[in-house]
Formats: sequence, C-alpha cells, structure tokens
Amino acid sequence: MYSEGLPGEESLRQDFEALSVSKRLMRSVSQKLRKKNQRPGGEEEDDARGISLRCLTLYGRGGGCKVGADTGDDFGDPSNRRRSSASDEGKGYRPICGTEESGMDCFSYGVRERFWKKHNRKDFELEESIRNSRMHIFLPDDILEMCLVRLPLTTLMTARLVCKKWRHLTTTPRFLQMRREGSHQNPWLFIFGAVKDGYCSGEIYALDVSLNQWHVIGADILKGRFMFSVASIQDDIYIVGGCSSLNNFGRVDRSSFKTHKGVMLFSPLTKSWRKVSPMKYARSMPILGVSEVTSDFSTSQSYQNRQDRRIPRSRLGGVSDVYEDPHRLSLRRQCRYAVDENESSLLPNRKSYKFIKQKSDHSSMKSHRRFVIIAVGGLGSWDEPLDSGEIYDSVSKKWTEIQGLPVDFGIVCSGVVCNGMFYVYSESDKLAGYDIERGFWIGIQTSPFPPRVHEYYPKLVSCNGRLFMLSVFWCEGDGQIGRRNKAVRKVWELDLMYLNWTEASVHPDAPMDWNAAFVADGNMIFGIEMFKIFGQVLDFFTVCDVSDMEMKWSHISRNRVTHELDASSCSTKSMAVLHL
Repeated sequence: MYSEGLPGEESLRQDFEALSVSKRLMRSVSQKLRKKNQRPGGEEEDDARGISLRCLTLYGRGGGCKVGADTGDDFGDPSNRRRSSASDEGKGYRPICGTEESGMDCFSYGVRERFWKKHNRKDFELEESIRNSRMHIFLPDDILEMCLVRLPLTTLMTARLVCKKWRHLTTTPRFLQMRREGSHQNPWLFIFGAVKDGYCSGEIYALDVSLNQWHVIGADILKGRFMFSVASIQDDIYIVGGCSSLNNFGRVDRSSFKTHKGVMLFSPLTKSWRKVSPMKYARSMPILGVSEVTSDFSTSQSYQNRQDRRIPRSRLGGVSDVYEDPHRLSLRRQCRYAVDENESSLLPNRKSYKFIKQKSDHSSMKSHRRFVIIAVGGLGSWDEPLDSGEIYDSVSKKWTEIQGLPVDFGIVCSGVVCNGMFYVYSESDKLAGYDIERGFWIGIQTSPFPPRVHEYYPKLVSCNGRLFMLSVFWCEGDGQIGRRNKAVRKVWELDLMYLNWTEASVHPDAPMDWNAAFVADGNMIFGIEMFKIFGQVLDFFTVCDVSDMEMKWSHISRNRVTHELDASSCSTKSMAVLHL
C-alpha cells in the first residue's frame, strides 16, 4: 500500500509544484504589464520607435552586457547574481534593465540625452519642418498676394528673397496689375545719364520721395550710351535713341560717335530689361510724348494723313490749310468728337478712316490699356537737326512715321502731351500741336510768349489737363539804385480756350542749370537742377503742387548723389517719374 501510495503522492506533489510555478509566472506577467502601463508617454514613443533609452547593450572586452539581472531561485543560486534594490515579492522573470524608477540605468550621466539626440535628429528635424510649414498651410495665395501687394517697393524687393514661391507670386502679371491699380504706391524719381571720370557709368539713381532715400541700380546695358531720352508708361521706362563713342567706348566723346535708333524697356518692379522695336531713324535726344489712346486707334491712319498732307520743304513761307486757323485747336478741345463741316474738308479720307477704325475694333484688346509714344526732332546720324516724327504703338509694338513738323517751325526743344494733343515748342519761340487721334499738326498762335533768356530753353509740362511752361528771364531791379538785375525761373500757364499765357508761380532757386529737367505726375511737378560751382557738382530736387492756389515749391533732396558725378552729367541727364 505504501509503495502504491508513494507514486500517487509524488505525482500530486509535482502537480502542486507546477501549479505554484504557473501562479508565480502569472503574478510576474501581471506585475510587468501593470508597470508598463504606468510608463511616461515619452518613453512609450521611444519604445514604439524601437529605441530604448534605458537599456543599451554595453559590451566589454569579454563580451556580454555588464548589467546583471535578478532571477528566481529556480534558475540558480541567487548569491552568485547581482540583486537589484527591488523587493523579492513575486520572484520570477525580471527585465535585464527595468523600466521602473527603481531599476538600474545602463547610461551614465548625460549619455541618455546625447544618445536620444543622435538617433532622433532626423525625426526631430522632420517634425520641426512640418510644424513650421503649418504656418502657411492655412494662408491661401490670394491672401498672401494681398499682403505682399501692400509692401513698399524696397520691402517688396527684400521679400522676394525669402523663397521661390514669394518671388513667383510677386512677379506674375496678376500681381503687377494689382499693384498698379492699388493705392499703395509712392512716387519714385529715376535719374539717367550719370557720368563718372569721363565714362558713362550705366548707373540709375532712384529716389523714394516718400522716404527721401536714394538707391543705385546697376544698368550695364547702358554703359557707353549717352544723349538718350526717357519716357514712362505705367510702371515701365523706355530709353529711346542716344549716342555712343566709336573711338573711346564708354566716354562722352562726340568727335566720333554713332547715333542709335534702338529702344529699350526697363521695369523697376522686376529689375528686368528687354529690347523693343527700333525707330525708323536714328536719333539722339529726341522729344518724347506719351499718351493713352482708345482701343480703336490705328497708326495706319496717321501714316495716311502724313501721305496726304506732307508739306513740301521747297515751299518758303507757304502754310497749309491745316495751320491757317490756330483757334480751331481750342474748339476741337471743347468738341473733340463732334463732326463739323469745316473739319470734314480737312479730313478728305473720312470713309477710309472709319473703315480702319471698325476693322481695328475687332482685333484690338479692349481689356488692356493702350499707349503710344511720339518721338519728334532730335539730332540725326550726322548731328543734323531732324524735323520728322514717329509714333510707337504699345499693342502693335511697331514704329510708324508721322507727318513732319510745320514749315519753318525751327528746332524742337521741348514737348508734352496734354488732353490728347502733343504740344511742342521750338527754339524760335513757336508752338504747335499734333492731334494724336487724327494724325496732323496744328500751328498755334498765342498771346505774346513770355520773355525768356535765349540760353535757357523753355520746358513744357502737363498736369491734369493743364499746360505749363517753365522759362527763365531777367527780372529788372524795379528802378531801385544799387539793386542788380537777376535771372528767375517762372511757371506760366496757357489758357487752352483763349490761348493766353498767365504767370502761375516762381521757382525759388536761381536758374544755374541751363538743361534743368522737369516732369509732371498728377498734380505734382518734379524738377532737378545740376550745375558745377567751385569745383563741385551740386543738385537740387524740387516739387510743386499745382492743385494749391499759391503753387509753392519745396525742396525734397539736396546734394545727395552728384558729389561723385562729373560736370558733363548736367547736360546728359534725363529724368522719369513712376508710381511704384
């Protein structure tokens, strides 16, 4: 019986021992899971990435991890193992490096942070880039354009350096049109024709009038070119004609030179240059005028009138019927589109003119504004005065020859467009107007022209439909003994109805520059005078508001840019004004 019961007790004891091992195993597993759920979130993320910040396999010379582990009695003598500071409750499997705070850390001080940075740098940079990119995810392009379009020009140029996207957005035709039509623009003055050390520097000086800050723009394409004229259309500047030396390239040398008929376009907003169609004839210092025309305007009509009413130069003193009644100009200003019986005799090709207008109406682009540039006079290839004229159409992008100047008109010294009429003034004190829409010249006889000093040629400017002329004359000493005569520069206004000149204002500076430049923009007249005195070149920039009844002048800049220039810059300079 005892021998039979012994195997039964032995099997029962083995079952109890197996059951006890299972209980210990279950307690160990449950304790491990409970402690794992209590881990910080950062370490769980590290474990999910496959990187343990608390356990690193550190190998010695003999191999194997240097950190011991606690095991149960069933796995060997515990005296031969390193014990942890944890309690002996629930002996069983324990991790080599525990995740609880009482467990031993495989890292020395500071190693953990360096290891984390080394193995997580790419992930950190990716998260940072995603976080930074989220700033622009919710900013649409149209909102971004509205923000950029309100920036000043200098700040806009800096913003283009931020990224390719901003550069692309600020150079699209849509953005340029928004900026052109917006009210966030300021006037800028551009000075061309600077000469340094006898050479044409090819630099453009730009003045931000609102901030009174000067900027220098490099223009290598203009190096060696001088005696050219400039005209502004919207936010572009056209450089027309000019000369360049043949013997000494780059120097202002008129002993041997070449006259150009090429035309270039400069866009300050994009700092880009491009060539446009050249003129028919080479010209230096041509007189330019810019006008906006209707969409049905045709330069072929102007060319037809030039063919029909070309005045032969052999007729001395002869005057065409076009010039016999100067007062017809004022009537035409009041009734511009009225058809008069007397005017019908002046336009024999009325039917063909209407046909051309109807034909061009379908081919023109009505959604875009249309401008023309008129170039008359100037000096030719042999330095001879020219009496011919040309007109450039911004739509067809071609130059077309127009009717020549009236007989015995003289050399043109100034011109401006006012109310669709291109007015020109000659050195012989004659005034004429070119009707841009109809394409012929009209001689204008006014009240006695204002007196002037003949060394100083008058300058015509136009402000909001008003025609002004700036001229220099001697002001007498009012009969007082000891008071010397002095030269003053006055502003005269022409009444386009009664053709009378009236004094409007007096310029505050003494007229030291015989080639002073004046250009109008809206209600403002900007002027620049440069002259050399006591071995130094000085400059004065002035502005006058014609909307003010008193029309007072004020200085906006003095002696800021000319201290590096030569005296020849006084005769080669030209100026343009833009709203940017």
